[in-house]
Amino acid sequence: MDASREPSGSSAAGGTAPPLRWSVVVFWLVAVTVVLAVIGIFLGRETRLAPFLVVLPALIAGRGSMRQTAVASTWVTVMIAGALFDTAEDTVGAAAATVVFAVVFNGLSVARAAQRVRSEREIARLRSAAAALQRQLLRPFPLMTDQLIVHGLYQPVEEDSRVGGDVYEVVSSPYGTRVFIADVQGKGLPAISAAFSVLSAFREAAVAEPTLTAVVDALEDAVLRHNSFAAQAGESERFVTALVLGIGPGTEVQAINCGHVPPLMLHGDRDGPVLKGEPCVPLGLDAFSPEPRTVEWFAFPQGSTLLLCTDGVTEARDPSGKFYPLEQRAAAWDGVSPGDLPATVYRDLRRHAAGSQGDDTALMVLRRRPGGEVE
Repeated sequence: MDASREPSGSSAAGGTAPPLRWSVVVFWLVAVTVVLAVIGIFLGRETRLAPFLVVLPALIAGRGSMRQTAVASTWVTVMIAGALFDTAEDTVGAAAATVVFAVVFNGLSVARAAQRVRSEREIARLRSAAAALQRQLLRPFPLMTDQLIVHGLYQPVEEDSRVGGDVYEVVSSPYGTRVFIADVQGKGLPAISAAFSVLSAFREAAVAEPTLTAVVDALEDAVLRHNSFAAQAGESERFVTALVLGIGPGTEVQAINCGHVPPLMLHGDRDGPVLKGEPCVPLGLDAFSPEPRTVEWFAFPQGSTLLLCTDGVTEARDPSGKFYPLEQRAAAWDGVSPGDLPATVYRDLRRHAAGSQGDDTALMVLRRRPGGEVE
C-alpha cells in the first residue's frame, strides 16, 4: 500500500455539503404543497397558498442545482396560478400581480442557484489546486536514506479557509539523516506560502550545516524573512512549530523540538514520548525566548519504530469534543508493520472524529534500515 496516497473513506470535497437529491426536492415540493392545500381548504382560503409556496425555490436554490431550482420554480408558479384561477373579478388584478411576483421571484431564485453553482465550482477548483500544489512540493512516501526507511501519510483539507501548512522532509546529508516535520500557524494559502519557505530552507540547511542547532537557526531565519515580506504585503506574520531530528549510525538520536507534537516510540515497554525536556519556542519566536534552543538526545535502537505527526492528529475531536488519545492508542499498534501503520492510524483517527477532518494530517513512521548501521 502506498501510504502517501489518499486513504479510503476520505472526502475529496473537503467538507463541502453534498447537493440535494431529486427525491428530496420532489418530496418537499409535494409535501409542502399538499399540507398548505389541506390547510387552505380547511380554512376556506385556498389563495393563501401563494405567500408560502413562493419561498420554496429560494430555499432549494441554497443547496440544489440550477435545474432543481427551475423545476421548483415552475411547480410553484403553476400551483399559485391554479390556486388563483377562480378568483373573483374584483380581485383579478391582485391575482395577476401575485402571479407576476411569483414569476419574477422564482426567476431570481434560479439566477441565484446558477451563481452559487459557478462560485462553488471555482472554489472547488482552487481547493484542488492548493492541495495539488502541496502534494507536488512534498515528496511521496516511502522516503529512504542510509539510516532510515520512512513511511507516512499526508492528507490535506481541501477547503480554502481551512487548508493548512503541514510539511515534512527527510534529507540524507554528510552528517547523517535529517528529519523535519512542521506545522505553520493559521490556515489558508498564506500558511502554505510560509510552509514552503521553511521547507526550502530545511532542504538546503540539512545538507550544508554540520550541527542540528545550525539547521534550526537557518529555519528561524527563513521564517523571519518570510514574515518580513508578509508584513510588507499587509499579511499577518506567522510562527511555525517544528521537530528536527538528526539520525546517525549510532543508537542515539538528536532532536530539537520547536513547540511541535513530540515523537512517539512504538517498541514494547518503551511505548510513549521519547523527549523529556520542555519544547523550545516555535520558529519565528526565538527573539522572545530567554534561552537558546538546545539539543535533546534519546535512544532509537534497531527494531523500534518512531511516530511523528502534526496536530491534525492530536487535536482531532470526537463528537463530544474529546481530543484523539494518540498515546493511549499506540499500544495497540506494536504488531502493525511500518508500511501499514500510517493508514491504520488514519482510519482510527477518522473513526474517532466521526469522519470529520478539520485540519491537515501528516504522519511519519521512522524505521531503521536493516543492516549494520547501528553501532
